[in-house]
Amino acid sequence: MSGILYIISAPSGSGKTTLVNELRQYVPSLEFSVSFTTRPPRGSEQDGREYHFITRGEFEAMIERDEFLEYAQVFGNYYGTAKSVLQQAKERGNDLLLDIDVQGERQVKQQMPEAVTIFVLPPSRAELESRLRKRSRSEGVNSEETIRRRLDTARREIENYKNYDYIVINDRLEESVDRLQAIVLGERIRRSGKPPCAEEKRYLETAEKCLKSKMEDKIKGILDSFDPPPPEKR
Repeated sequence: MSGILYIISAPSGSGKTTLVNELRQYVPSLEFSVSFTTRPPRGSEQDGREYHFITRGEFEAMIERDEFLEYAQVFGNYYGTAKSVLQQAKERGNDLLLDIDVQGERQVKQQMPEAVTIFVLPPSRAELESRLRKRSRSEGVNSEETIRRRLDTARREIENYKNYDYIVINDRLEESVDRLQAIVLGERIRRSGKPPCAEEKRYLETAEKCLKSKMEDKIKGILDSFDPPPPEKR
């Protein structure tokens, strides 16, 4: 079966890009949609690989031509997915993976309710802050304001977890990749309508453990880690 649309979202610094890169090495017939953005490239990013980097004027012209499946402004920059990518993937007999934020997920899900949605979370606020600081140092940026803003945004984004089908807590890379792979392959198996073999049953079992309904307690713990501690009693 081809033509399944997978949507993956995560707060900045959750390690989503690394997970997606690993996933694509293990799962065949899965295309990755390269989004358009008006932000400048970071570090070693290349045009056409991580993003299509275009000007604000070019992006707004695409909006006028109704060329986006979804788009949003994040931290003052546009991000968007072109409508053409999904059709092209279907024509090649492949599934498509969209890496978009919570705003984009809502836009796409309203148009395509059959899409599979996956939310990647950091294990805690402390771990997310550590990752954001490492990224800032690697990019030559040392802005407390930027880190604080991204942490505040992450807290708000995590509250949208209820909109997603699956939750992956990115605590250990190898295990997180295994869970993500199980979700993608599990959905293929489930939608094929064929009886699963023993290996396929293992994928389905792993995927089921990642369903939102199974992850509520862990998500609550992560959200609680973003809340300030209560004041000490005197």
